[in-house]
Amino acid sequence: MKNALLIATACLLGLLSTTGASLPYPILPPLFVHGTADGLTNFLGLPPKLLFSVALMVNPIGLLIGTAVLGSLSDRFGRRPLLLGTAAGAALGHVLTAWALASHSYPLFLLARFGTGLLEGQSSIVRAMLADRLQGPLRNHALSWLNGALHLGWLFGPLLAGFTVGWGVTVPFYIAAGALLLGACLVTIALPRQPSSHGPSWWQVARERHAFNLLRHPGLRTLFGVQLAYTCGVTAFYEFYPLWLVEVGHYDTRSIALVNVGMCGIMTGAALFAGRQSRTDPLQRAGLLAVVVALAIASLGAGNLWIGMVGIMAFGLPHAFYNAVIQVWAADRFGGHGQGAVMGLLSTTFCLANILMAAAGAVLTLFDTRLVLLFGAAMTAWAATRMRAWSRQSAPAERCAETITDA
Repeated sequence: MKNALLIATACLLGLLSTTGASLPYPILPPLFVHGTADGLTNFLGLPPKLLFSVALMVNPIGLLIGTAVLGSLSDRFGRRPLLLGTAAGAALGHVLTAWALASHSYPLFLLARFGTGLLEGQSSIVRAMLADRLQGPLRNHALSWLNGALHLGWLFGPLLAGFTVGWGVTVPFYIAAGALLLGACLVTIALPRQPSSHGPSWWQVARERHAFNLLRHPGLRTLFGVQLAYTCGVTAFYEFYPLWLVEVGHYDTRSIALVNVGMCGIMTGAALFAGRQSRTDPLQRAGLLAVVVALAIASLGAGNLWIGMVGIMAFGLPHAFYNAVIQVWAADRFGGHGQGAVMGLLSTTFCLANILMAAAGAVLTLFDTRLVLLFGAAMTAWAATRMRAWSRQSAPAERCAETITDA
């Protein structure tokens, strides 16, 4: 029962973190492409597509900082107080986002989205919590279920937006704020209090033990580079396929949400079974899955609505299995560096990719939205080839280590 409550709490917090990140995705494209000119969509007279790309970028910047330091802070100060603080703070961020939309204030919207992202970087804490407290097959399954919850957030956020925005553009954000407060209540039940310990200050930990410090280790540096390239394609897809649907299919917020339901439903269902053990080399499996993901993203570059729709639906299946393979493999191979820091590094790559692709999209979408999608697909394809090469390089070393051990 204790483990079940722990896993349920982790999955709820994971669900809410990606729900908050994905809430604006179906709301913003119609506002900035077809909406009336106001202080939100015509700030300083800048092109609406440029404002849209910057609006997408600020939340991942906050996530980047949060995921880089929150995991390490939780290693030092405990999972419970960090999860409580970040859940309550992110709820406040959603309230400020709603206020910014109601007042048509673009600067306040950017500030609120940045702060929300900063505190929603708690996914690294949640992953580390499961890696700490669970072992063996149960840990593998729990991390896979958490991935399913994270994927479900990408479904639930746009779905929540699509079916409540009719009551007002601020309503989805107030609902998300209330759900986060519920998640904080579950944390108080699932995680016991721990005695306070003396040691470095939070600022010293954040400065000296952030996830990027792991890049001093060659294996983790390679993992970071490969994962960054892979997630560049994934984030290009997440950020710009709604805009592609608006331009190619003239979809509105509710229609985008329905498409997202199909894609994320497949991804969530796949994640529930993706944690099963396999005798195949993990990096070989991940490389093959990344190829399929790249093909799905590239299909949108054809500019045909139905070909792109097939790609959108197909994307979720290989991506869910890829995440399960890489996270379990990283937890097993690099856990000695601190699960909070390792999981923070994985989450950080996703956030950094969000920023890079939003910045690239700010330029490329001024010419053609398909360009940023094709560029992302190319990055994911490169990651696939690099993973397969890495697998071939590491296999002889592992066989040598086994021989020495047997001797």
